[in-house]
Amino acid sequence: NMSFHRQFLRDENHTVVRLVPRHLRTMMTTARENGDTVKIAVVNAPDPVVLLAAAMSFDENIDELTIAAALHEKLYNKPLKLTTMPNGVEVPSDSEYVFWGNITLENDDEGPYVDITGTLDDVRQEPVIEFEGLVHRNDPIFHALIPGEAEHKTLMGLPRSPTIKDAVSKVCECLDVHMTEGGCGWLAAVVKIRKNNPDDAIKAIEAALAGHRSMKMVTVVDEDIDIADPVRVEWAMVTRWQPDRDTVILSNQKGSSLDPSRYSDGTTSKVGFDATIAFDADKSGFMSVQ
Repeated sequence: NMSFHRQFLRDENHTVVRLVPRHLRTMMTTARENGDTVKIAVVNAPDPVVLLAAAMSFDENIDELTIAAALHEKLYNKPLKLTTMPNGVEVPSDSEYVFWGNITLENDDEGPYVDITGTLDDVRQEPVIEFEGLVHRNDPIFHALIPGEAEHKTLMGLPRSPTIKDAVSKVCECLDVHMTEGGCGWLAAVVKIRKNNPDDAIKAIEAALAGHRSMKMVTVVDEDIDIADPVRVEWAMVTRWQPDRDTVILSNQKGSSLDPSRYSDGTTSKVGFDATIAFDADKSGFMSVQ
């Protein structure tokens, strides 16, 4: 497994790590049930393909390092070189820093932290990492990801776009997906489709929300709309969307822990906007001349 996890610096060789319910959390829980620790390595500033692969998540247990290796081979026409740390964990050898150690059996307070929404996240009891050592390159450069800034949002949101596109493509013709800046690169998206059936936009809304379960809001537009331009998306809303006809609201949905407005039980409601031209309408009156 290879994934991103923020870490609260507790002292000179311990951090408290946020583990959401995904692969590494499952590995840690299984190990703890047997009274075991988990050997890990924390990598700082590897090649960008490693960062991108680590930001991906899969339903199956796929080693993200194999994705990084494939991307590296495709982009650079050479293998991704690995180095084995003293605890046996393999890491990309061109990283600026590598720390190695164990996820212990201890928990401690993690936070407070500003997260991707720019708001303070909850302080939780999370696992403690004990570090045994580190190595670094000559004159190393520490790569700091600033919470809530563009790089944070890009690394979290960019891998979600193909996931959503794949889900929507199963129900209609999906052309593109954009995770919006106002949605923090995580909670909202705009989906561009080519309508071939009257209910394509509604099916796209439902598929998009299912394809990225943390997402709270999705807007579906026609192929003539620049989905990366919020002005054009809003223009499509005001000229093609009727609130009482073209809005889907889903209640009691799994929410994102990053959404401070979620209900106390972790659920949320979600909304989808159909900002496409009605299938049987005369499209000439809806086209922009600007």
